[in-house]
Amino acid sequence: MATMARLTRHPRLLPGRRSSSLTLILVVLLTVSVVLLMLLALGIFSLPVDSDGPAKHGPRRSVHEAYVELFFPVGASIGRSNGSVGVRLGSLRFRSSEFCRRNALEHGGDQWTEQVSWEPRAFIYHNFMSQKECEYLIELAKPHMQKSTVVDSATGRSKDSRVRTSAGMFLRRGQDKIIRTIEKRIADFTFIPVEHGEGLQVLHYEVGQKYESHFDYFTDEFNTQNGGQRIATLLMYLSDVEEGGETVFPSAKFNRSSSAELSECAKKGLSVKPKIGDALLFWSMKPDATLDPSSLHGGCPVIQGNKWSATKWMRVHEYRT
Repeated sequence: MATMARLTRHPRLLPGRRSSSLTLILVVLLTVSVVLLMLLALGIFSLPVDSDGPAKHGPRRSVHEAYVELFFPVGASIGRSNGSVGVRLGSLRFRSSEFCRRNALEHGGDQWTEQVSWEPRAFIYHNFMSQKECEYLIELAKPHMQKSTVVDSATGRSKDSRVRTSAGMFLRRGQDKIIRTIEKRIADFTFIPVEHGEGLQVLHYEVGQKYESHFDYFTDEFNTQNGGQRIATLLMYLSDVEEGGETVFPSAKFNRSSSAELSECAKKGLSVKPKIGDALLFWSMKPDATLDPSSLHGGCPVIQGNKWSATKWMRVHEYRT
């Protein structure tokens, strides 16, 4: 009888013990996975993973790169650094897409993105354009340059102003194959459709020329009838500038830039020094769709050299050309 009692009790205990052991194993595995993902996200731990096939097809990536790439549009590593644009809250560096890896040599180096501010939201796409593309836009625009104008807040129409002393011209959206390639890249990087963008505006600043602090968003109803409000701006630097010509954000919620390489104008706010091929993206609207007053920005006077740039303004809705 005792033997039979033990036999009848034994089957009842086994499922419970197995279930408890299985639960414990799952909890341990889940905990280890969470910790591993946190280490990967912070860049503390990484393992080599060849996600691009054999070495001849591209560089090897770490698990960390693959993990961050899963949660961002592109691979990224997170860190802190000090540089020519002043003290930074942090920087996001990533290979922006498969296109970037294939064209690293053409663009003079790896393409990566640097976060320079959260108020306003501002990022630098390093090596965004190739030197050939920069030279092409300059040569295309040179014969058609005219004195730049500003928008009259009362009427919504363009007018001459001393606050903007550069020369500029507009290129039609999709004007040729090279421009379409650049505009497609802009859409890929910003996640704003090509159809929401205005035509590229190429600008030229000579010594002493500037653009005083202003907003890219509109305060009139006339200019928002086509495409709605301007949501973001991509400023592409087509040339280096020997001295001056920085883009400055005087109302940025951030420490002032203090690098010795910057002009006195640039030290009045968070600033970015022009570098050929780089592109500065900043948002004129907050994530809640309200206008962002911290996006106030200006172009410092060129002290030595020339400054060439191209601007792409992007709208909330489709912009009809």
